[in-house]
Amino acid sequence: MRKYSFTIITVTLLIAAACLLFRTAGYPQPTGPVICLDPGHPSEVNAGTTVQNGLREVEVNYDVALLVKETLEEELHARVILTRDFRGVDPKHRRVVSNKQRAEIANAAHADLLLRLHCDTGKGRGVTVYYPDRQATKNGKTGPSAAVRQASAQYAKALHAGLAEVLDGALHDNGVKGESATYIGSKQGALTGSIYSEVPAVTVEMVFLSSKSDADYIRSKDGKRQMADALAIGVARCLNKD
Repeated sequence: MRKYSFTIITVTLLIAAACLLFRTAGYPQPTGPVICLDPGHPSEVNAGTTVQNGLREVEVNYDVALLVKETLEEELHARVILTRDFRGVDPKHRRVVSNKQRAEIANAAHADLLLRLHCDTGKGRGVTVYYPDRQATKNGKTGPSAAVRQASAQYAKALHAGLAEVLDGALHDNGVKGESATYIGSKQGALTGSIYSEVPAVTVEMVFLSSKSDADYIRSKDGKRQMADALAIGVARCLNKD
């Protein structure tokens, strides 16, 4: 009986070891930077479900985030965290995650970068990069710190350079702007997520869904892929990995 038990244990350990080797062989384990991807909406302010030119922002943000995640893991061996990750659970990908919670996820992971992905609306068109340029207070919390603002500004410029290189005129380039230029930022001084962020934070408004040409671009498989590649190159530039 003892011999039989020993054999069972031995076989079990061998199977476990084989499974570990199978799981890791050819699949590099995360050894690089920690990147927190934040597919925007739904939050406490906006669900992102308004249909514009046949698209919903909440879905576009998520689709592109998955492509960026895949590229960062393959190319940078990064550990990539999504602030909302409900693949295969139909409507639950629209579950509300507050902007404070999104920042706290990045903080808890000690992320090298919190990258927020959004789509804009209005009379404009093209891609815009934002960073927290001012400190603000919300619900008794004041932030982000001067160090976070400074690092965010540097990362925003580096990320924009990557976007400009890869997109190469595919979209109108609105450049790099402070969050105080956004609707919420003009009222608060900074976006809510940035107030709570303890790590560098950059927001990319990838397109204006209200623009038909922008919507057509991001709707296409090639457009999504190009945007994801541009964002990944931008992240690599932020971390001097390109």
